[in-house]
Amino acid sequence: MLHFEKEISILEQEHLLRSLLPIDSFSPTTIDQNGRRLLLFSSNDYLGLTTHPALKSAGIEAIQKWGTGGGASRLISGNLRLYTELEQRLARLKSTESALVFPTGYTTNLGALGAFIQKTDLILSDRLNHASLIDGARLSGGTFRVYRHKDTEQLRKLLSQRKSTQRSFIVTDGVFSMDGDIAPLPELATLAEEFDALIYLDDAHGTGVLGPHGGGTCDHFQVSNRRIIQMGTLSKALGGLGGFIAADRLSIQYLINKARPFIFTTALPPSVVAVAIAALDLIEQAPGIRQRLWKLANHFRYQAQQLGFNICGSETPIIPILIGKAETALVFSQKLLGEGIYLPAIRPPTVPEEGSRLRVSIMAIHTEEQIQTLLSGLEKIGKELRVI
Repeated sequence: MLHFEKEISILEQEHLLRSLLPIDSFSPTTIDQNGRRLLLFSSNDYLGLTTHPALKSAGIEAIQKWGTGGGASRLISGNLRLYTELEQRLARLKSTESALVFPTGYTTNLGALGAFIQKTDLILSDRLNHASLIDGARLSGGTFRVYRHKDTEQLRKLLSQRKSTQRSFIVTDGVFSMDGDIAPLPELATLAEEFDALIYLDDAHGTGVLGPHGGGTCDHFQVSNRRIIQMGTLSKALGGLGGFIAADRLSIQYLINKARPFIFTTALPPSVVAVAIAALDLIEQAPGIRQRLWKLANHFRYQAQQLGFNICGSETPIIPILIGKAETALVFSQKLLGEGIYLPAIRPPTVPEEGSRLRVSIMAIHTEEQIQTLLSGLEKIGKELRVI
């Protein structure tokens, strides 16, 4: 226990100690704390679907029909047809033959990477990949190498140096969760073809957001390639919980038999599955929600740059405000809280040293007034702290 006290003390001294903020309730764009309402700009609920009437009705109806839990692993207690319906819909969204749902996005990456990658394989990972990709790749036992962020020339060099008999996996986020930029998927696909490699694409933040149909990064670039294994989540733009892999039928059959988090974890509750199907209905039938999201995000991105903030090359509704030092980012966040805006400081190890920031997530249901309130707060405090 003394060891933990020392570690906590070090974190506190380095302005890296985290704590949970107690809240009384939330809507997609606000939270209530001790009778005070705060604007929320840190949610991944990009389309604002978590409180949409269609999703709530679908979840309630599913609970009334099937109860509250999954019972056991789908291999043990049986595979409710509702799960198959969701997986067919996800495959359609991702333009793949098949799909498989996991309990969370994190376990999806642990399970799929652990199943697909063997100890003799080579893993080439973007430097800014999400922690779940890094953990899944390292736990797989394959040879792990990192290439500079979106640096396809270095990636080409690493691929050319691999053993001739070595199977290679290019592992990347589609949308990078802290910088809000997009992977150069067309170039990655070209390299995969040239060097007979596979691409493992974590599209957690792209699914439902990118592309003319909301299909994600492949949809955005209009890239269709059987070498690409697509991962996504149900917990961000889809407003629920869970993760999935979309790929060819053989790969999905393989995961059913080899992915340990799928085999040994209780299935998602039917209500969560029904909510995801309802979200997919909206993504297909109400593209105006997504169009409004991009209108607001583009507006905020432009205005933040005009104020002089470094937004790290953001191309999506994830728009970082780079601060640098963890202490300054923490003070900035606390001052925003005083202005009625909840926007936590993102600090190492989530981001690199000297890369602390405020990570703004725009939602389709934010109002123009709320966006302006945030911009005004950022400008006021940014000048006060000499960030701009």
